[in-house]
Amino acid sequence: MQGDYAILKAGRQKYSLLLNAEGGIMDDLMAGRPDHDGLYVVVNAGNKDEDFAFLQAELSGDAKLTVLADRALIAIQGPEAAEVMAKHEPVLSEFGFMDCARLVLFGVDCFVSRSGYTGEDGYEISVPADQAERIWNTLLEDARVKPIGLGARDSLRLEAGLPLHGHDIDATISPVEGALTFALSKSRKERADFNGADRILKELADGPSRVRVGLSVKEGAPAREGAEIADMDGAVIGKITSGGPSPTLGRNIAMGYVPPKFAELGTELKVLVRGKPAAAEVVATPFVATRYYRKPK
Repeated sequence: MQGDYAILKAGRQKYSLLLNAEGGIMDDLMAGRPDHDGLYVVVNAGNKDEDFAFLQAELSGDAKLTVLADRALIAIQGPEAAEVMAKHEPVLSEFGFMDCARLVLFGVDCFVSRSGYTGEDGYEISVPADQAERIWNTLLEDARVKPIGLGARDSLRLEAGLPLHGHDIDATISPVEGALTFALSKSRKERADFNGADRILKELADGPSRVRVGLSVKEGAPAREGAEIADMDGAVIGKITSGGPSPTLGRNIAMGYVPPKFAELGTELKVLVRGKPAAAEVVATPFVATRYYRKPK
């Protein structure tokens, strides 16, 4: 993991990247220190076996990996999430974004963080798997809580400009190309003691060959994953990695990769949707402002 977790304080969590030897993103993940007893790591479910095998092989010294196969993860997201959770445990309303803790919740041992991958305020709760259905149903007893599926999550994370592993980032894409340099800790960059350091530090100094950008698609159908991106002369310069309608903005949005010279905000481009060119513009992400709760200083 590229973050400097040796200096992470108890009760805090960080977004990080699991990098292969070439500096490609094997996975993006959350790792926190809910107490003083090591790190609690949450990986993408589809990558877990590969991630755990890689971590096990990379461990050294006294470090060890314990896989908690008997856990389930429930996320509750949205503007009323804090009020809902405070009904079950008042201390959760005092959490700020990326705070985490191990505590008894719903009568069982849970790991809880004030985080999520929707751009909204909310919590992720790791619970014993055999208690997940009971806890899920308990949450649904509150009229403010409604179940959603991955389609809703996907539109939210796209509006928030959050990349999805296996789509917007993968094992061939570096953190610099993926516009995720905020996850590269300063101390680790100075020490250059992480996988792919030579490639990543060179890209930071000289620029990458491609970069992830946000696009506002001005006409036609949504530009979905795999659609080509062209310059104004019609030459293909990149591909869409995520795209769809934005319910909040009422227009189509997308993310994809283009050479840096086409990445400047306001650059006019075309996306090829079902073989037809549609006007698009490079815009800032997030497309919709995030609503993470940060404590007043």
